[in-house]
Amino acid sequence: MIRFNRAIKPFSVMSFDLDDTLYNNHPIIKAAVKAQQDYLNALPSYLAQGPKYWQQCRNEAVLQLPELADNVTKWRQHTLRLALSKLDLNEQEVEHHADAAYNAFADARSKIVVTDDVLKLLDNLAQHFTLVAITNGNVEIERFNLHNKFELVLQAGMHGKAKPHSTLFDKAAEHLNVAKSEILHIGDSLDTDVQGANNAGCQSVWLNDQDANYAYKGLADIEIANIHALTHFIK
Repeated sequence: MIRFNRAIKPFSVMSFDLDDTLYNNHPIIKAAVKAQQDYLNALPSYLAQGPKYWQQCRNEAVLQLPELADNVTKWRQHTLRLALSKLDLNEQEVEHHADAAYNAFADARSKIVVTDDVLKLLDNLAQHFTLVAITNGNVEIERFNLHNKFELVLQAGMHGKAKPHSTLFDKAAEHLNVAKSEILHIGDSLDTDVQGANNAGCQSVWLNDQDANYAYKGLADIEIANIHALTHFIK
């Protein structure tokens, strides 16, 4: 299915969200969170704090440093150090366990395998358009099989404020020396991907295949139910 809500202007760049757009991220993030929690729960003083301790520390961290909301990696790392610093650990132990717990998370987070059909789709699209990735997530793309598929990868926090803020779209247009209207951004979230692209002056494609509720009431330029609908643009 492909539905056009507005007439599409010529575009030269296809920008992709990553998580839940090019692969199913739900089992990946679940396994990564479990890996981190398993490591932390092996520390008796951490386990004794109870199941709500992580979320309490996470909320406290972003209250201390609101800018963490745009960088999920630093938010997690800061939360780890904050949570561990409240326990009966010395400074060296806090650093050791914070690094080890984050590495447990990151290793599991990177166990992504993008399917061959999606890789082939990207290769075909790359014959006609410049492909970039714009993500709010903390996936390390060089650690799995999307590492060589994009001319540019921009991540929230590292390169600018999180979508729906326009910063990452602005940087993509500047780096590629194109007008933002020449960027067609594809993503699964109305709130971040579609709203962000629309606000930035890019064109938007909503991959509507998630069972989620969104606050944004604006329309994507195009709506698709399957990523392979993008073959429509291959001439």
